[in-house]
This record gives sequence, structure tokens and C-alpha cells, in this order.
Amino acid sequence: MGVAFAFGLSVVAMAYAIGGISGCHINPAITLGVLLSGRMSGKDAAMYMVFQVIGAVIGSAILYALVSTGAHGGPTATGSNGFADGMMLQAFIAEAVFTFIFVLVVLGSTDSEKGAGNLAGLAIGLTLVLVHIVCIPVTGTSVNPARSIGPALFQGGEALSQLWLFIVAPFVGAALSAVVWKVLAAKEGK
Repeated sequence: MGVAFAFGLSVVAMAYAIGGISGCHINPAITLGVLLSGRMSGKDAAMYMVFQVIGAVIGSAILYALVSTGAHGGPTATGSNGFADGMMLQAFIAEAVFTFIFVLVVLGSTDSEKGAGNLAGLAIGLTLVLVHIVCIPVTGTSVNPARSIGPALFQGGEALSQLWLFIVAPFVGAALSAVVWKVLAAKEGK
């Protein structure tokens, strides 16, 4: 439960700290959803994603430096994601569905006309808490390709061999949420 709140409340804090500057996209899946919903150019989205991954690698390097020589070994120490043998389909579905939900909340709460305004950061962060509570037992929760790439580079092994799922599934969920958001927004506009 503590990990879920740590992720969610970190996003709340960052949303209010840098949301007005960059939209606080610290997640390529969010950026893809925003791009596909028509709120961002492809050039900007590509640059955001590059720097999101760079930031994740730097953050993971710091975490690795802190835990690699200590008593806290294993994938949890480096923050890498993973799923058990025979659970690939469940992991893919969990990551895609919960990224879909997360990105849909981002798109809805940040809508310039009907969004949550100053409460958007809180809605987004609390949604991430709920996503983590449900997904941690299945995959360790990613819903963020950058958040998985960084730790996998330092963990190696199985974390790298499973990394594709933590990139593809969140992008599938984000793309679907953008489609659903466009349909909902079009119906609302009529």
C-alpha cells in the first residue's frame, strides 16, 4: 500500500510543481494519449518521450547506486517490473487496461473546457494510487514505459526480456484511451 501511495502522491506533487510548464507528462503513455487526442504535435511528443526515458534512466541509476551494495537485493530494490511464468496474458491485459484508465483520467481531468481545473493533479495522482493497488500483485505496476525501461537496464536478465510488455501494453492502453476520449468528446460537442 505504501508503494502505491508513494507513486500516486509523487505524481500529485509533480503535477503541481511542473504541470503548468510541461503538463507533467513524466510518462510516454500519457504523452501518446495526449498526442493521439490531438493536444500535442508529433515533434513535441517525440522530444517529451526521449527526455522521459532519459529521466527514468538517471533516476534508476541513482536508485541503483543507493541499493546495489546494500542488503536489499532483487527486482523490487531496483524498481523493475515483471510477471510470473505463465502470466504474460494477464500481465498484458492488466497493464493495457489500467494504462487505459489512467490515461483516460488524465485526458478528462485536463480537458481545457470540462476538466477538473486545479484538482486535476489530485485526480490523476489518486487514480495512480488505485492503479498500483490493483496491479502491483500482477506486474509490480508500470503503466509507464519510461518507468520500466530505466530499472530494467540496471536489473538486466528477466527484467530486460520482459520489458517489451511494459512498453507495448501501456502504449496500447494509451492509444485506446485517446480513441475513447475523442468519441466521448465528439458526443459531448453535439
